[in-house]
Amino acid sequence: MWNNKMYDFSELEAFVSVVRTGSLTASTRELNQAKSTLSRKIRQLEAAVGQPLLLRQSRRIVPNEAGRVFYRYSSDILELAARGREALDELKETVSGQLHLRCHEAFVRGWFAGVVQSFLDEFEGVRVTVSTHQAVPVELENGVCVWLGEVGETSLRQEILGALTQGLFGSPRYFEVHGVPRSPGDLEQHRWVDMLGTAEQGLTLQHPRLGSYPVAPPVRSFTVDQFVVQGDAIACGRGLGLMPHWLAERRLAAHPDDFRLCLPEWRGPVLPVTLLYPHGNLPRRIRAFIDHLRTAVPLAWLGSAPVATTVPESGTHHTDT
Repeated sequence: MWNNKMYDFSELEAFVSVVRTGSLTASTRELNQAKSTLSRKIRQLEAAVGQPLLLRQSRRIVPNEAGRVFYRYSSDILELAARGREALDELKETVSGQLHLRCHEAFVRGWFAGVVQSFLDEFEGVRVTVSTHQAVPVELENGVCVWLGEVGETSLRQEILGALTQGLFGSPRYFEVHGVPRSPGDLEQHRWVDMLGTAEQGLTLQHPRLGSYPVAPPVRSFTVDQFVVQGDAIACGRGLGLMPHWLAERRLAAHPDDFRLCLPEWRGPVLPVTLLYPHGNLPRRIRAFIDHLRTAVPLAWLGSAPVATTVPESGTHHTDT
């Protein structure tokens, strides 16, 4: 039996979030509201509906039968309201609403964070959520994705923003103990810090004059799934690693002694940087972010030659000029 009291959208948002996360604590982070506030909104909504909607089972909060039915309608109401706001925003020619941004982990800690911040400085009415990914998203809703590496099969639109060249890096500590490789053939004798198992099937290095050189899988120290972790491992002397020059240079600008480039004329596979977004007509906020992103692409992605600190074959460290 429904009460005459109306419930508001904030109560529906609290209810939908708790059902989706299964936890008041998780919903406090998602909605940026205090747990007591969420609890009060849930109670108010149950009072307006006229019956309980949630049950506590073990460590999770789950909907009861009435809650499962009402969850579907609540989700539809919130979705329709969001679409209505978007339609009105389009008429007003303003840039506002929710923007979901996905980003490869390699970019999010520096460059991408700066792009998002400058965008928000220009468009204060946009609400932004940023998440990192280690796999290309299957679909995108209300946002875009910036990806490093091959994209593969996808139903999303793809726009190449640039590419990152890769070089071989090791730390001064590692070179002092294990020596500096003089040729790609020497790499088989060195330990390796592998990024997502890219060296498991062997590497092919490229030289501007000598062409390609296939390298057998090196003896790996270990495999990591984030470039920042790979950089830490190389800096600690755990082995050599293939890293994008652009990422290495940004790290060396802050920590000049972390590692050095070896075999500087040999390069690994070029990694494309791709912007992914849905087909069809895009909301104004997505179009605005795409335009903003295009203006913020680093020149190094567009073909600039990398400038890196190298080590000579003798193992004496110096800085190239």
